[in-house]
Amino acid sequence: MIAVDSSSWLAYLSGATGRDVEVLDLAVSQEQAVLPPVVLAELFSDPKLPAKTAQRLKELPLLEVLDGYWERAGSLRSRVLARGWRARLADCLIAQSCLDHDVPLITRDSDFGHFVPAGLKLFP
Repeated sequence: MIAVDSSSWLAYLSGATGRDVEVLDLAVSQEQAVLPPVVLAELFSDPKLPAKTAQRLKELPLLEVLDGYWERAGSLRSRVLARGWRARLADCLIAQSCLDHDVPLITRDSDFGHFVPAGLKLFP
């Protein structure tokens, strides 16, 4: 399994190129792509999301929210903020989903690097 952030999904869906898009395409074709729930919410926030794309996204497996998730996410965000780094709440929730399931994250967003010291694995 490999989780995918909104930034890479948006690039993939727009036809952009890049290593993340290549890895995402492979993960989708091998049925290895999973979504943190927050990513699904972010993607569905687009009022112009085509119905066909929405249906494809709904068919992907979601990472389950485990007991204690919200507390762990808050603590994770606190640790990152204490270092003086940027920690948007949505990014923190995505990172915690990946940490809980020990799955790497495909992303274009460099802010996820702030969660690597906590154990987040970034791909590629």
